[in-house]
This record gives sequence, C-alpha cells and structure tokens, in this order.
Amino acid sequence: MSIAEDALRSLRQRGWTLGVAESLTGGAVSAAIVSVPGASASLLGGVVAYATPVKHSLLRVEAALLAAHGPVHREVALQMADGVRSAVSVDERPADVGVSTTGIAGPDSPDGQPVGTVHVAVVTPEDSAAEVYRFAGDREAVRAQAVAAALDLLHRMTRE
Repeated sequence: MSIAEDALRSLRQRGWTLGVAESLTGGAVSAAIVSVPGASASLLGGVVAYATPVKHSLLRVEAALLAAHGPVHREVALQMADGVRSAVSVDERPADVGVSTTGIAGPDSPDGQPVGTVHVAVVTPEDSAAEVYRFAGDREAVRAQAVAAALDLLHRMTRE
C-alpha cells in the first residue's frame, strides 16, 4: 500500500475532507492522491500557488509574513495549509485538513536559501505541524522528495 493510500484511508476513517496547497510540487501531491481509487471521498480540491502573490490572494498567507521572510518559510507553509481549507470549501464548509508544500527545487535560489529547502505543513481540526527539509538532488529529485514528505506528514497527522 502506498503512503497516499494510507493517508486517504486515515482521512476516510475519521470522516475528514482534504485540501492541498502546493508551490514547488506544482500539483504532484494532488496527482499522487487522485491516483488512488476512491480519493474523491476525501479530496475536495487543490491549489497550485506557484507565484508568491497567489499565496496571499488565494490562500490568505499574510502579506507581511511574505514580505519579511519570502515564500519559503515554516509559517508560510502553515498558513498555506490552513488557507487551502477555506479555498476548497464546499457549501461554505471548509475542508477539515489542509496540506501544503513550499520550497526551492532549483536549479537556482531566488532568495539565497539553499536549493532543496522545503517546508511541508498539515493543519487538522486537532493539531498542526510543519517540517523543514534539505533535500539533495536535481529539481525533479527535490520535488519527488517533497511530495513523499508531504504525504508522510499528512498520514502521520491524520491517523488515529
């Protein structure tokens, strides 16, 4: 069983819905989730907020936070995960859980942080968590590791 299957099983067991906010992964977390049959029972939708201003306008990340620290920051990841819950609301009911990714896949770093720096976050009705990673490898390797880290954190935060 894949980590995406495990995470979806945990969400279903709790009756929780999911929203996904992605930056450097560009939809790959959502794609991994929808590859699992029955994903529609939990996944409401996803947002690819690749441009920094979209993190503010669509996901409600504080403009002052983005100005002070840029888009690759622990608190940005947490606010993305929280903000996507409302962004994918159905009938004015937000998703129960949000997961997010933000980071620098390379080959260059626009703000001086090391290439491979990735923050993932999950917000649930019970708790929230963010983790930072320094992944090695080329752009695709960093993105693949970011997807795996996001799915792993999602699973750990939603299992009973």
